[in-house]
Amino acid sequence: MDLFSAVSGAEIVSTLVYSVIGILIFCLCWWVIRTFSPFPIIKEIETDQNVALAILIASVFLSLSIIIAAVILS
Repeated sequence: MDLFSAVSGAEIVSTLVYSVIGILIFCLCWWVIRTFSPFPIIKEIETDQNVALAILIASVFLSLSIIIAAVILS
């Protein structure tokens, strides 16, 4: 039995399209966060060790990934 016999070409293309769309949404979200924040995000997390800001940004990206996964699976 072939390993990829159950996977059709349409499934591969749709997976790639949704992946690109998800990455673009993540990039847009990161750009919005960096543009509208009153302080440099990277400096605040890396240099000043602001754990609360890191957790906040991680929760935004995690919730966004859950939404994207729900759209893909529906």
